[in-house]
Formats: sequence, structure tokens, C-alpha cells
Amino acid sequence: MTFFAYRDGVLHAEDVPLPAIAAEVGTPVHVYSAAALRHAAQAFRTALAPVGSKRLAFAVKANPNSAVLRLLADCGYGADIVSGGELRRALDAGMAPADIVFSGVGKTDREMIAALDAGIGQFNLELEEEGRVLAALASDRGLRAPAVLRVNPDVDAGTHAKISTGKRESKFGVAITDAAAMYDRLAGLKGLDLQGVALHIGSQLRDLAPLEEAYRRIGTLVAELRARGHGIGRVDLGGGLGIPYAPDEAMPPLDAYGAMVARVTAGWNVTLTFEPGRVIAGLAGVLLTQVIWVKPGATCPFVIVDAAMNDLARPALYNALHRFAAVAPRGGTMIANIAGPVCETGDLFGLAQSIDRVGRGDLAVFHTTGAYGAAMASSYNCRPISPQVLVDGDRFHIVADRLLPAERAA
Repeated sequence: MTFFAYRDGVLHAEDVPLPAIAAEVGTPVHVYSAAALRHAAQAFRTALAPVGSKRLAFAVKANPNSAVLRLLADCGYGADIVSGGELRRALDAGMAPADIVFSGVGKTDREMIAALDAGIGQFNLELEEEGRVLAALASDRGLRAPAVLRVNPDVDAGTHAKISTGKRESKFGVAITDAAAMYDRLAGLKGLDLQGVALHIGSQLRDLAPLEEAYRRIGTLVAELRARGHGIGRVDLGGGLGIPYAPDEAMPPLDAYGAMVARVTAGWNVTLTFEPGRVIAGLAGVLLTQVIWVKPGATCPFVIVDAAMNDLARPALYNALHRFAAVAPRGGTMIANIAGPVCETGDLFGLAQSIDRVGRGDLAVFHTTGAYGAAMASSYNCRPISPQVLVDGDRFHIVADRLLPAERAA
């Protein structure tokens, strides 16, 4: 199901023609579909119907827009956060503190204190010393911090190296071979309520096999921990499911994922936590841009657009592809390089791509930018942070203004 479709030759977001947004808000602008977000949130929940006790925590890093978070809170989602800023966003969006999971390898004391004071439901511990510091901070407040130990299962996710987190060389989690003894030591701390384990092996996974292998290794660890006398009530299975960025890109069906989880975790007798991000928000957004120039090149022309790597960093960071399409195709195709105006050779969205024929002033979109699009924006080259718009039916609202770079006092 698509929520960005052509009507009478013009691309719409739900019932809103994209030229109407460009005329009112300007370009570049990130455009989200509320219906697409609701559909993805429900589809993920439905896929997990075979699973018993569970919690759903949206990975705020994928899209921290407050309006998006409020919509997902209304859909019954909590939050997976990795910073104090994301904690504030989640709370301000109405997400219940008990439904907030604090992940991340570099939590500061200040961030942990803020999360304790807010009463969040779970800390994902990344190292033994973190557990000891958290226990002390909690004890000082007369609290016991609810926590799980993040384990690195040493499984290759088969995704891009920069978003793979489950190999033993990764900075994330503790080695699965060290986990049981470490759990023994942490479980005895007065200020810590250690309830289970967590894992997350990477992002944009195209195959369920690495996930299944990682889950099986965690299942073995759960059995070992129980044999050592620990009560294990929670297992956090992380996120990482991929989405199609190209029309012919194959991805694991959500129902197959749900069936695999139910099969592998049968008999664990725990509450499972899931941290979906990209799979909820990715397909729900486009980056609307305008062609500035079509510049002749050595082998093919450069289509220079007003969006840049500061608006959408994934192509520069990961050589990621975001499908480029005209908003009102004039007919025909062309082979072109697509580039932004930032003064970096790496400010490219595609080389020698077959795209709709476009010319100066035409509107176009980069598809599938609802996750890790605006979330990774910067003001490099003193460019404004692009605004964000949420479409709901035949209406749209600006949900993040265009932000000019802040100047520092001399």
C-alpha cells in the first residue's frame, strides 16, 4: 500500500498535491503521511499477534519529530531512546515513562538521573561499570533502577558495516561469553532491579536468518541465567527490520518475522520488547525538492537540486539509494547524476541514474525518507534545517519550522 501516489499526473501525499506544499512551505521540505505511519504501526503490531506478552517502543532516533511521536503514542507505542534529548521528546509527546527504554552506549550521569527522576521503565546496560554507576545513582534516590543487560551475540547482521551492531568487534553490548558472570555480579547490587537481557544486531536487515540465530543464542543465555538462580522476566529483541528503498528490493514479510519470533521464543515465559524504527517511519516520508540547474557533465548531466546532504545524509554516509522522481513528470527519462548544492564532492544522491526527465524549476522527491532523514539533518554550509510537514487526509500542517543556523556570540 502506498500513500504517495500520482493523480492526474501529479504526485500526492494522501489527498494533498505536493505542489501545494511547496507553494506554501517552500523547498526542500520533509513530508510525512499520517496514514502511512498509522498503517505501519498497526501492521507491525498485527504481525506480532502470535507473540504473547510484549511491549512496542518506537526507536526515536529514526524520527524524533514531536508530531510523529504523538501519533505513535496514540497508536500505543512507547519509546526507545538513546539520549536525554530523546527522553524529553518522548515525554513531551505523551509517551508513558514506564514505556520508555533507555538504550545507548554512552549514557551520562546527568541523563541517567533525568531518566530515573522521570521513572522510565527500562535501562539497557552496555557495560558492567554503567550498571554499578546506575545502581549508585538510584540508591541515592531511594530507588531501584529497572534494567536489562545488553548482550552482543556475535552475529553478523549482513547489513552495511556502519549500521551493524551485533559482531563481537562492535562497541555495543557485552560479549555473550561474559554475560552470565557479569549478570551474577550486577544482580546483587542494591540499587539495580535486573530483569533480563537485550540485544540489537543492526539496522536495515534484509534477511531473518541472522535475527533468528541471535535470538536462539539469547534463548540459551536465558536458560543459563535461570539455572544460576536468576528470575528472567524481560528480553529486549531490539529492532532492525529493513524496508525496500528500491521498487524491486526484497524484504522479509512482517508476518514471517512475527511467526519466527513466536517459534523461537516459545517457552521463554518473558515479556518481549521490540524497538522498531525504520520499519514504522521509513516509507511514511518523502523529501520534496526543486531542481535548480541541469548542468552538463563529462559523461552525463548533473541535476542540481536544492536538497543536500545536510537534509538527507544517508547517501553520503552509506552510499544509500533513495529513489528520485518528478512530482509532475513531463514524459521521458534521462541518465543523470543527482547532486545537492553543498560544497562537497560527496553531496551526491546518485550517479548515472535513470530518472524522470526534469528541468530547471521542476519539483521532485526522494522517496523513503521518513526514517533517518530529518533526524540526521545539520546546518553544514550554514544551510537552514529544512521544515517538516505532516499530511493527514486532505490537510497538512507544519510540524517543524525551517531553522536558520544559530550564531555564537563573539
